[in-house]
Amino acid sequence: MNTQIRRLGIGLLACYLALFAMLNWIQVVHKDALDKNTLNDLRVKQQFNKDRGSITSADGAVLAQSQTVRGSSDFTRQRVYPQGALFGQITGYHSFNYGSSGLELSYDKELTGQNISHQIRSFTDLLNPRPQVGNLTISVRKDLQTLAQQSLGNRAGSVVVTDPRTGALLAFWSYPSYDPNPISSLDSAVSRAAWTADNAAPGKPMLAKQYQEIYPPGSTFKIVTSSTGVGDGLVTVTNPDYPVARFYQPPYGRAIHNFGNEACGGTLIPILEVSCNSAFAQMGTETIGPDKMTAGAQAFGFNQKPPIDLPRPAASQFPTSFTGNIPLLAQASIGQNGTRAAPLQMALVASAIADGGVIMKPHVMTAVRDSQGNLVKQYHPSAWLTPVTPSTAQIIHDAMLQVVAHGTATGLKLPGFDVGAKTGTAEVGLVNAGSSIDAWMIAFAGPAGQAATVAVSVVVLDQTGDSEATGARVAGPIAKAMLQATLAVQAAGH
Repeated sequence: MNTQIRRLGIGLLACYLALFAMLNWIQVVHKDALDKNTLNDLRVKQQFNKDRGSITSADGAVLAQSQTVRGSSDFTRQRVYPQGALFGQITGYHSFNYGSSGLELSYDKELTGQNISHQIRSFTDLLNPRPQVGNLTISVRKDLQTLAQQSLGNRAGSVVVTDPRTGALLAFWSYPSYDPNPISSLDSAVSRAAWTADNAAPGKPMLAKQYQEIYPPGSTFKIVTSSTGVGDGLVTVTNPDYPVARFYQPPYGRAIHNFGNEACGGTLIPILEVSCNSAFAQMGTETIGPDKMTAGAQAFGFNQKPPIDLPRPAASQFPTSFTGNIPLLAQASIGQNGTRAAPLQMALVASAIADGGVIMKPHVMTAVRDSQGNLVKQYHPSAWLTPVTPSTAQIIHDAMLQVVAHGTATGLKLPGFDVGAKTGTAEVGLVNAGSSIDAWMIAFAGPAGQAATVAVSVVVLDQTGDSEATGARVAGPIAKAMLQATLAVQAAGH
């Protein structure tokens, strides 16, 4: 009898231990998975109703904030975006139906006070509980963002303005954009309709094309080709002296013509001033060669994603194999064919030359503060890549100054400032009887005789034109306006 009771007790104990282990397995090991299960509607609503901190521009404009909702049994908080489409591709949306994007996604823990710094601060406030959201300040300015929007107008394209010394993005615009308010609506019908419309709209407005899309960079890529040749000791300001020609004929391929079939040639600075296709195609293929060209492009960040603090950046591309295809190398060396770059990437190319050969990590977050204004997190500038030495950067820097002084970018001259630039026109197809091109301009500027304090990249898509002047005529005025306004803001100490 005692033996049977003992066996029964052991069996009950084993069942209890098994039940205890299973409950703990579910509640501890699988807790995160259960919490995040989209079928757990109550949990999702609880998470969505948590307060979130604000997002504010560098010049004090509120870009995102939470508002109290009354009269709803499901929701207590509504996310609103006072600037709408002007910052939509940066802030992103925070939607019950579609989750989060942009800064709302990248800094979700900071905005909701769930990062470690906030948790430590919350622990010290146990006796005096108070909201612990994080308020995010970013480097992009509303005044510069508005100017970028107005300057580009209703033309598809992107404008990127950065401080090459820190990597801070000061303007970051692409058109078309979208308004995150309808997608973030608590009315599911409104949210679904906006989501469907924005995803079906021409020009992909929900795609932040300034860093999530890549295009042929055209002649702006000649800065990478020049830097690679100089950095490898294969090109100097006096040698090689490329022949004056109307085209370059690579082996086993079609001839690469200069714009307007003009004849050009010479040493580095003259060929950069007029953006001589024949000379740079020869430089990439015969002077530098495939291995060094690939290494040079990758040193600038091609074929890898930039470490920007926004979701899903695109990797710019440069071909890595030219076996039996030297014509591809000739075209890639002048920013065509297999070469593709995000507008952000080309801003980083200009920044590298402006900052002595260093590319700083691009970023938009500058600081996070708690509800009481205490600093929780701050961005500290750091280098991403060093594609060229200071001496190489200086040579290309001076050559880019000559492009503004005497070459294709003379429209960018600013009295009292050193301005360097490179125009670009990338052929992308045919429109009726003429070619369709993307008009590019990359540039940097700073007080005369001093280091550059601003770098820009502008691309205007699907323009009609057939000369290098198209980049200067279409993208140039936008770049100049952004340089001038940014220099004025910096001079005023804002």
